[in-house]
Amino acid sequence: MTVRVNGRVVTPNGVIRQGCVEWDGDRITAVAEYPSVRDGHWILPGFVDMHTHGGGGHTFTTGDADQARAAAGFHLAHGTTTLLASLVSAPFALMRAATEAFAPLVDEGVLAGIHFEGPYLSAVRCGAQNPEYLRDPSTDELAELIELGGGAIRMVTLAPERDGALEAIKLLTAQRVVAAVGHTDATYDQTRAAVAAGASVGTHLFNGMRPVHHREPGPVIALLDAPTVVCELVADGVHLHDGMLTFATATAGPDRAALITDAMAAAGMADGEYELGGQAVTVADGVARLARDGSIAGSTLTMDAALRHAVDAGIPMADAARMVATTPARAIGLGDRVGALQVGLRADLVVLDEDLNVVRVLRGGSWIE
Repeated sequence: MTVRVNGRVVTPNGVIRQGCVEWDGDRITAVAEYPSVRDGHWILPGFVDMHTHGGGGHTFTTGDADQARAAAGFHLAHGTTTLLASLVSAPFALMRAATEAFAPLVDEGVLAGIHFEGPYLSAVRCGAQNPEYLRDPSTDELAELIELGGGAIRMVTLAPERDGALEAIKLLTAQRVVAAVGHTDATYDQTRAAVAAGASVGTHLFNGMRPVHHREPGPVIALLDAPTVVCELVADGVHLHDGMLTFATATAGPDRAALITDAMAAAGMADGEYELGGQAVTVADGVARLARDGSIAGSTLTMDAALRHAVDAGIPMADAARMVATTPARAIGLGDRVGALQVGLRADLVVLDEDLNVVRVLRGGSWIE
């Protein structure tokens, strides 16, 4: 049975001011003008969060399936219809256990995949990563995890200056796993070598990276300048100044800039004491920081809030919609399934009011209660 929703439809080609989206079952069947509509709510593709550690008081970082299901449910209510479960640096035993626990959730469709942020990261730029667990990349570990996951592992963030990093990147890309550059003290040339080896994502650009210098551009400029790289941006006003958010978006373009939450368990929760990767985190005024040194420890962001912040910063709605859905979906290899209001893709959409607050969420052709 065909079902329709009407309003201001944001498509990959722009905004249809008077439009509609139709679906039958779990597939979009039509996106078209609908002249009888007078503006109405915004209709955007379901959000795709390629980097989140938890939310609603629940975490992905312990490898617990019940926690993961609850965290995914929390973000779904905020419009995120597709997300990766991001872990932080951990012992290999936990990486294995999390892969085993989350693979069934990927098969079920609760998660779109697993993202290992670490442990193959720079100690100098570890940020909120636990330095106790950092180590050089191991192709043996990665090969074992990829086989164990049976397709569940979708992205791995590593520092390209570590011994064995380029070999790891080549292995990942050969196995259709996204290699991302992050938490790195790499030089410009080392970063370019990683991109040449197949790295295609910059993990939360600027954060956890050697800063830009006019005589040593470092990883930020190398990633922004690479036409094959999608750059993650945390649009919460904490990780990035709005001027840097709009600069990076203008430089990379909305087809290479993806908004992420980098959210941890405290997203949607009250200020207080939390935990991330075995480290104490204090949340005050909605900002999460390590208790030991004040480093930013993920965020309390949701994707709808990221969209609102980006639009308030001056990014046009059509571009912002690409950045929360189309671009991240393509970056993690799901652009042929989700991420746009386009015929044949999964019927995922978010209805927003004038203030860009979530009114309703559709996933796979069914409204979320």
